[in-house]
Amino acid sequence: MKELMLGNKAFARGLYEAGCSFASSYPGTPSTEITEEAAKFDDIYCEWAPNEKVAMEAAFGASLAGKRSFCGMKHVGLNVAADPLYTMSYTGVNGGVVICVADDAGMHSSQNEQDSRRHAIGAKVPMLEPSDSKEALEYVKKAYWISEEFDTPVIVKMCTRVSHSQSLVDTAERIDLPKRQYKKNIPKYVMMPGNAIKRHPFVEERMEKLKKWSEGSDINRIEWASKDPSDNIGIVTSSTSYQYVKEVFGESVSVLKLGMVNPLPEKLFREFSQKTKKLYVVEELDPVIEEHIKVLGIEVSGKDILPMEGEFSQNLIRKVFSRQIPKSLSIKDPIPVRPPVMCSGCPHRGLFYTLSKNKCTVMGDIGCYTLAAVAPLSAMDMTLCMGASISSIHGFNKALEKEETDHKKTVAVLGDSTFMHSGMTGLANIAYNQSDSVVIILDNSITGMTGHQQNPTTGYNIKGDPAGKIDLESLCRSMGFERVCVADPYDLSECDRVIKQELSSKGPSVIISRRPCALLKYVKHNPPLVVNPDKCIGCKSCMKIGCPSISMKDGKAVVDKTQCVGCNVCLQLCPKDAFESIAKEGR
Repeated sequence: MKELMLGNKAFARGLYEAGCSFASSYPGTPSTEITEEAAKFDDIYCEWAPNEKVAMEAAFGASLAGKRSFCGMKHVGLNVAADPLYTMSYTGVNGGVVICVADDAGMHSSQNEQDSRRHAIGAKVPMLEPSDSKEALEYVKKAYWISEEFDTPVIVKMCTRVSHSQSLVDTAERIDLPKRQYKKNIPKYVMMPGNAIKRHPFVEERMEKLKKWSEGSDINRIEWASKDPSDNIGIVTSSTSYQYVKEVFGESVSVLKLGMVNPLPEKLFREFSQKTKKLYVVEELDPVIEEHIKVLGIEVSGKDILPMEGEFSQNLIRKVFSRQIPKSLSIKDPIPVRPPVMCSGCPHRGLFYTLSKNKCTVMGDIGCYTLAAVAPLSAMDMTLCMGASISSIHGFNKALEKEETDHKKTVAVLGDSTFMHSGMTGLANIAYNQSDSVVIILDNSITGMTGHQQNPTTGYNIKGDPAGKIDLESLCRSMGFERVCVADPYDLSECDRVIKQELSSKGPSVIISRRPCALLKYVKHNPPLVVNPDKCIGCKSCMKIGCPSISMKDGKAVVDKTQCVGCNVCLQLCPKDAFESIAKEGR
C-alpha cells in the first residue's frame, strides 16, 4: 500500500521490512527519528546507546550473532564511530549491517558541515544515497543485500531535506530471515596485525567487485533528455540535489542520477559524457563526484560555478543555470529567518546568567544550552564537540596554573546526555591529573536538543519503560571528586553562592545544575507572571536573561502569558518587584 512518510520514517520502515532485528543509535538531528520510528516495531530491539561508537560496536556484535543490525547517527557522530567503522571494513559482517549517517548541509543544528562521503571513501565501504522517502525505504533493503552479498557494512547517507521531507512510499510485509550461524573465525574477526594484513587485500577486491556491480545496477541510472534538450547539457547528481535539478530543468536536460556514491562508476560516466556536449556535477559540499570524473580525464564543471558550502535549493540552481530558466519561476520575497533561542523557563538560563554576571570564562559543549553564547547572555567562550568542554578546561587551567592569571574564573559546562556520551573520560582526566577545574553538569533529566530522548541518567529506555539509572553524584565521587554539589538554576542566589564557593575552593569540583526541561510533559508549571505597570520603571533588568516571554512595550516590560511558565527567574532580577503571579492577583 502507498503511504506518505518522512524520509526518516521510511528508513525505519525499510529496516522493518528488511528483517532487521537490532538497532542501537545515539540521537542526533537529522537522524533521530529513524530509531524512534523503528522502536515502534516489536520485531526490532531498539536502544539509545551512550554514544555512536558504542552503538556501532553493539550493532557489530548483533551482526556477529547472525542478526541483521542497524546503527544511526548524524555526520559528526560518524567521527565518534570511525574507530570501529574503519576496522569493520576489514572484518566484514555475519548478519547484514546498515549504518545511517545524516549530513546537515547548512548547519541547521550542527557545528560543522563535513561531507560523510569522505568517511566512506576512507573506510572503503559502500555508501548509498537516497533522494526521497521512497528510495530511503528501498535503499535500506538493498543495503542489507549488499552487506551480506559483499561481506561489508553499508552506509546509507541521508541529509536534512531527505530526512525531514515527505513523499509517497510503497510498503510491503516484513521478510522472515533465518539467523545466520555464528562460526568462530579468528583470521576474519580478530584484527591483530597478522590477520589484518591478510584482510586488506579482501577490502580492495571487494571495492572492485562493488564498482562492477554498480555499473550494471539500476541504483545508478541515466535519464535522457526529451526530444528538445537544452543545449545537450548533462548533469550528474545525487540525493536532494537530484530533486532540485529535476524541479528546475524537468526533462530538458539529461541527468545521471547516482544512488551509490561509493564506489563511483567509470564506464557509466564515460558513456554519459560522450553523449552530452557540456557536463556538470551538482552536489552539496565537497566535490567528491566531480574529482572522480576529472581523474577519469573527463571535462566537467561543478564547484567553479556552485558553492562549496551551504545547503542547495531550487533557487540556487535556477540562479546558476539562469540562461535555461524563465525568471518568472524565481521566488522574489525571501522568507524571514527566526533565530533560535532557549525556551521560556529553560533551566539553563538562570545558571548562564549567573556565570555571565560573575564574568566567568565558559568552556561550552554541544546541546541546546549552546544558545547561551548569543546575546544578551553571551555566556560561552568555546564550543568544539561532544565532551570537549571538560577536556578543554583541563588543558586551559593546566597551561595557566603556574602563571599569575585569574584562571579560577573558568568553568566547563555540558548536559547530562553529553556527559554520558563523552564527558566521563574528560572528567577522569581531571581527576587523574588533578587540574584545579570546576565542571558544571546541566542535568535537565532528558536529551533536550534532539527532542526529548532518554539517556542513561533518566531511568527510562527508548520505549519509556524503566531502565538502569546512573546516579551522577555517586559517579563523580567514585571518579575521585571530593567536592560534588547540586544547585537549582531557578534560584539565582543559590547559583551565585555555589559558583563562587567552588571557584574559590582548591582542587577539582563538580556542580550539578539540576532542574527538568521546561518542555517535559510531566513538569508542572507555576502560573504565568504579569508585570505591574505602576511598578515597572523600564530599567530592562529583566531583559538581561533573554527570555522570549518578556518584551518591552511603551517603555514597560510585558509578559507573553502563552509562553511564560512561571519560573520566577525574572522576578528575582526586578529591583521594583514589578513581576507578579497571575494567581496572586486573581487574574
